[in-house]
Amino acid sequence: MNADVYTIEGNKKESVELPHAFSAEYREDLVRRALLSEQSRKLQPQGHSPLAGLQTTALYVGTYGGYRRGRHMGIAIRPRQKLGGGAMGDVRRIPSAVKGKRAHPHMTIKIIKERINKREYIKAIESAIAGCAMSSSINERHPIGKQLPIIIEDSIENVTKTKDLLKILGSLGFSKDIELSHKPKLLTGRGSKKRKFRRSLLLVVGDSKKIKKAGRNIAGVDVINVKELNIETLAPGVLPRPTVWSKSAISGLTAALKEM
Repeated sequence: MNADVYTIEGNKKESVELPHAFSAEYREDLVRRALLSEQSRKLQPQGHSPLAGLQTTALYVGTYGGYRRGRHMGIAIRPRQKLGGGAMGDVRRIPSAVKGKRAHPHMTIKIIKERINKREYIKAIESAIAGCAMSSSINERHPIGKQLPIIIEDSIENVTKTKDLLKILGSLGFSKDIELSHKPKLLTGRGSKKRKFRRSLLLVVGDSKKIKKAGRNIAGVDVINVKELNIETLAPGVLPRPTVWSKSAISGLTAALKEM
């Protein structure tokens, strides 16, 4: 399977052979499982202190039988504070009490990370890469009108200015898609002022030190090194996105998948 290589002016330059990942089968179930596994790694473990609701200097009496235990006093049998002069204080040590500890607190021992087999994860990455090359389904959501995948010469990795990168992406047919990404969607909800930007194209390069500065100011555009590929950037929300590859990223893709 071959693909055309474009210059930064948008002209066809040569043809290269694509790695085997582009000919893989796109499986949405596998990509979804890997995506959930990636997202679960970002969750922060939550828990409570074992002494929550118990840190007090007061002396408590029990609930059943014995002296000053709440029997025949016209009050509920609860572990109350023992005050001077035979008086009974507040209840604080049980969940049903005012300012008492939580009934069902978070447990730090709970497993929140969804594990995935290494081979299965690599298979999911290959499946997402193949999904990013499906021209018919991607052109329905992104007005590009070109055959995917799009490969560009390595000189794009030396671009440092945003206006130069916008010009190059415009020559490849991404002007309208980037323009749509600059219109954020206001998330609904009570008092919500958050805005969500539409995901546009993903630019995969072999060396991202220079071009990352040029692409970070373009809404909806992500620049990533081929060695840092993951499901969330390739297929956010399980939907593959249009991807532009540099020639060095194509040549280093097979080695990058082996190192995962």
